[in-house]
Amino acid sequence: MKKQKVIAVMPAFNAAKTLRKTVLDIPKGVVDEIILVDDGSSDDTIREAKKLGLTVIEHPMNRGYGGNQKTCYTLALSNHADVVVMIHPDYQYDSSLTAEMVNPILQGRFDVMLGSRIRTRRESLAGGMPSYKYYGNRFLTLVENLMLGQNLSEYHTGFRAFSSKSLKQLPFHRYSDDFVFDSQVLFGAIANNARIGEVAVPVRYFKEASSINFVRSCIYGMSILRDLGMYVITGGAIFKK
Repeated sequence: MKKQKVIAVMPAFNAAKTLRKTVLDIPKGVVDEIILVDDGSSDDTIREAKKLGLTVIEHPMNRGYGGNQKTCYTLALSNHADVVVMIHPDYQYDSSLTAEMVNPILQGRFDVMLGSRIRTRRESLAGGMPSYKYYGNRFLTLVENLMLGQNLSEYHTGFRAFSSKSLKQLPFHRYSDDFVFDSQVLFGAIANNARIGEVAVPVRYFKEASSINFVRSCIYGMSILRDLGMYVITGGAIFKK
């Protein structure tokens, strides 16, 4: 049987201080290629990525978090990935768990895997997650589960893996270039009846880890509620091809 190709993608912005730790924590032999897309960093992210031997793509200007992912997924699919795993290079997520993310997809048990940071409230807050983010996450996840007929513990993680088939079914180039892109991808996957699994991952918030502020978080939450309404109105068709 032909070996399936696993590509890790890293949407990067000013990640020079944390990139090496993130890459070195990925278990040997789990991924065949790492693609880093730099979204207009002002630090040494590109130089560090090249020293690590990553495939590096540079955006000439900042396209936003969602715009960065669009390039990541397009490149991974064009490089014939069977599984694509997104790992933030800011070390917020534990990349040593990459095998746990991709193996269920390689084994054909799931189409999408999510690294859930929500196991207990104590653990999430002890890991540095701001309380407003925790309670906002819990509220949005409750509403999303009710409206989408799911039972996921978290919709807002940035550590996620996809089968190539599930990504190709999504019109992700039509999605937002902002942070709500992550939710739109999941809404599209759910509309396509994707099998979604979860793996518990540690919570790591610290100075160098990227995180949106309170105002941006509120805008993000309102955007999700808007898109949920559109999902219900269209029966999910707005997020499908």
